[in-house]
Amino acid sequence: MCEYLLLMKPRFSQNIIAMVWDFDKTLIPYYMQKPMFQEYGVDEKQFWDEVIQLPKLYEKQGIKLSPDTAYLNHILTYVRKGIFKNLSNKKLRELGSQLEMFPGLPDFFQVCQELVLANDLFRRFEIKVEHYIVSTGLTEIIRGSTINRFVNGIWGCEFIESAYEPVSGSLSLIDDDGSINDIAYQIDNTTKTRALFEINKGVNVHPDDISVNQAMPEQDRRVPFENMIYIADGPSDVPAFSVVKKNQGKTFAVYNKSNPLSFKQAQQLHKDGRVDACFEADYTESSTAYLWLTNEIIQIAEQIALEKKSSLRQGKDSVPTHIN
Repeated sequence: MCEYLLLMKPRFSQNIIAMVWDFDKTLIPYYMQKPMFQEYGVDEKQFWDEVIQLPKLYEKQGIKLSPDTAYLNHILTYVRKGIFKNLSNKKLRELGSQLEMFPGLPDFFQVCQELVLANDLFRRFEIKVEHYIVSTGLTEIIRGSTINRFVNGIWGCEFIESAYEPVSGSLSLIDDDGSINDIAYQIDNTTKTRALFEINKGVNVHPDDISVNQAMPEQDRRVPFENMIYIADGPSDVPAFSVVKKNQGKTFAVYNKSNPLSFKQAQQLHKDGRVDACFEADYTESSTAYLWLTNEIIQIAEQIALEKKSSLRQGKDSVPTHIN
């Protein structure tokens, strides 16, 4: 009987509100690689123009190259050519400290977390806000940014510094200069959706026990999609927007008011029904973004509390009583 009860017990309390953020042009006004180009005196526009050309050049050789792989490989080419001399993961983290956040950040991340902690009812049911970043950018740069201390998890592209080589039937670590020399992990616009399901199922919390591909009932998932808020800036996030919105989560597009194209893209996402609203990437108190997002947090927290109270009442009603 005890084993049966354990099997019937939900895997997670489902008391987490997950705010999932894109990074470039959502939390910062530009691409995060900007400090890297400045550090090494590289023309940023020239670099990205070269990246755009690469898939077409390789196509002539009968090779299909994705744009996201192209940009990562091109960074490594610059390292090998000595242009990004001694570029290491440590150096990337140092460059991340130079990133300029949109107004209100990183303080707004803490505001969101404290919003539920300050409420007695939400605190009673241990409701919490967690922040996640899912980006096609570089994880180490994000880790070096001021936002990192408020983040519960990052999905981004990562590099290997020292590789392993076969020596006498075993693997031995190559002793080199510590520069990045290979791709370790890659996120693109489509695989962002995998990250969402990892958050949804709790793979990031229990990676050894849960697989993103395993079947899992909705009631057993750590963060139901309806408790998820996804915030990003552009059309490249449409796959992620679609997954969250289709599963009753909340989606928002942000824009940079100094960039008319950014506004147009966000507005179009709203018109197309991809997002619930669009607003300026200004997270200061009383801004539209601040009001929208804090209101959604409160609404989701209230719904979680309502469901928890309902569950408790059902348990109380099921307890046998004496009949007079």
